[in-house]
Amino acid sequence: MASVEKRLDHVNVLFTSVGRRVELIRAFRKAYAELGLHGSIVGTDIDPLAPALQEVDRYYMVPALSDEGYLPTVADICKQDSIQLIFPLIDPDIPVLAQGRERLESGGARLTSLSAPEATTANDKWLTHELFRSIGVPAPRTWPGAPDEDFEFPLYVKPRIGSAGRGGQKVEDRASLEHALRQIPQAIVQEYLSGPEITNDVICGADGRVWAVVSRQRIEVRWGEVAKGVTIGNGEIIEACVKIAEGLKAKGPITVQCLMREGQPYFTEVNARFGGGLPLGIAAGVPSPQWYLSEAAGIPVAAPALGTYKTGLYLTRYDESYFLDESEYSDVESHRL
Repeated sequence: MASVEKRLDHVNVLFTSVGRRVELIRAFRKAYAELGLHGSIVGTDIDPLAPALQEVDRYYMVPALSDEGYLPTVADICKQDSIQLIFPLIDPDIPVLAQGRERLESGGARLTSLSAPEATTANDKWLTHELFRSIGVPAPRTWPGAPDEDFEFPLYVKPRIGSAGRGGQKVEDRASLEHALRQIPQAIVQEYLSGPEITNDVICGADGRVWAVVSRQRIEVRWGEVAKGVTIGNGEIIEACVKIAEGLKAKGPITVQCLMREGQPYFTEVNARFGGGLPLGIAAGVPSPQWYLSEAAGIPVAAPALGTYKTGLYLTRYDESYFLDESEYSDVESHRL
């Protein structure tokens, strides 16, 4: 998309597969108010009961990602709703949208996720590991299948393609390893690291500049998303995250995972989207929704020095409910292009 030469007063944002991301939608709504910007927040999903659909200004039911009509439908939404920014919120969306970038951006929108080759790398944990090695970022010993060299148990087996920690399992002996590899046909095997898991929000602008890195230690995880966490500061992690963002040519938000061992971070994977725990980073002083809206509107982004955020800030979450009667449910379910 061509650079903005003057300030806009209206920016429309599309979130694909909004799911449960209610806090994120609310954070963007607050950012609009703080900036004095107008605009609509548009969301898509395949589930009419996706909670975040109740928070957006306009919503659409879309075909399944595997349906050939998915990309054309999203492109039509972008044109119909004059979208400026597109944020995919689940990993499977990202390679599909990246392949269709030209079509999606033809009406003036900007897809904030990685380009197609880099999206393929981030979506494949073995390719991600190879990237880490090539740019000199520490990573656990990793094999694309059964290890073919000296190693020690325990190990960790997980799918090459996947997210939210689904399918991963710790194995203590060769029999367990062989069983896990039969269960997960396309797997990678890593040395098992038991140290704290750190999730890093890496916030990048359209020019590739890294605006911020916020490190969040996971205390409790539910369904692959942080339920309790705390911000930490670590210069080595920040430096590595900048290398990773540059290696992927990131021009939007990415989320980088690492595990600690004896004070050393070992990097394991990348999700090319906003992380589920992003609200903690926002509360710690990194207003990423405001920055992305500002950039789209032509307002200069004055990001502080990397590492400038509140550490020792804890997050704890709870559930909240929405209630729909039959007619309201039908309205959501039938809202399609």
